[in-house]
Amino acid sequence: MLSSASKYAIRAVLFLAQKKSSDQKFGSKHIAEALDIPNPFLAKLLQKLARKGVISSSKGPGGGFYLSDKNRKMHISDILFVIEKENILNSCMMGLPKCGDNNPCPIHHIVVPFKNELIKKFSIDTIEEVAREVYENGYFLTLKRQV
Repeated sequence: MLSSASKYAIRAVLFLAQKKSSDQKFGSKHIAEALDIPNPFLAKLLQKLARKGVISSSKGPGGGFYLSDKNRKMHISDILFVIEKENILNSCMMGLPKCGDNNPCPIHHIVVPFKNELIKKFSIDTIEEVAREVYENGYFLTLKRQV
């Protein structure tokens, strides 16, 4: 349902959100290694998110990506809108190319309410709130062994 790009982008933003200070800046290589994500792909996603104001960045020595207070108040849906544009969760669960209300697949009627509820939740929860849940509940942003 979510593209790899969206999954990587959400994980990277939540990684940044777990860092409490905007004085801490991280390069795409550091984030990619920490999350076990391909760096060239992640670098493009982070640049796109920074251009649209979902995350912040600074250039030069000591530069990198970070979240400002304003970024932290944005929603998970803001990440998805940058990466997926208007195609958020629009792919067919059965892989049919033209699934929709006028041309439904066999499980379309089951999946649509779930997709709508998920989009609603992504639009309500801020990045900061989701990052807090990740921390408090011990959720993993990567299965890579932590040293």
